[in-house]
Amino acid sequence: MEIKERIQQKAKDLFHRYGIKSITMDEIATQLGASKKTIYQYFSDKDELVDAIIKEMIGSAQEMCESNIATGKDAVHELFQAMDFVQQIFSEMNPAMMYDLDRFHPQSFKIFLDHKNKYLYQVIRDNLKRGIKEELYRPDINIDILAKFRLEGMMMAFNQDVFPSSKFNLAELHKIIIEHFLFGVASLKGYKLILKYHQERLKR
Repeated sequence: MEIKERIQQKAKDLFHRYGIKSITMDEIATQLGASKKTIYQYFSDKDELVDAIIKEMIGSAQEMCESNIATGKDAVHELFQAMDFVQQIFSEMNPAMMYDLDRFHPQSFKIFLDHKNKYLYQVIRDNLKRGIKEELYRPDINIDILAKFRLEGMMMAFNQDVFPSSKFNLAELHKIIIEHFLFGVASLKGYKLILKYHQERLKR
């Protein structure tokens, strides 16, 4: 692995575990067994490093979304695959990471918001349309409202006032929120399919 990639990977691991604010460039250098000067040869400051990490995470998330869409047997299965991905990503993520991004790295947070409000919004809308077409979701749902509801539900899980990390697990929160959303939009046919996929999941 190239030095730049090693720096980025180590910083991402540390940010995920401890949040962004508490991790300094000195700490990243120490964990890498390198000098701070080496890091500054590749990243001019912490903002640039955070920027690179967020862009890389967004790129990976979009690849996974495209894969879920292509391989999902139906709209419900597509969301179950998304649930697996979300649990994998958030199982070791410190909820403070999102707060730190918003508070201390506004440019990087804007990149994330653009991804959320444009790309993810469209992915959710397309899934809702697919589910209605497949008669797995109720035909009377308001797609625009529910797509936004789904997005903001995702963000609510990071709110420490509502769900303090001392009491709630981030990955479990996201799983429950997605399941609640699915049951809310499902038709009777879709409801039965959700239960089927849920049972298959428990057997793994």
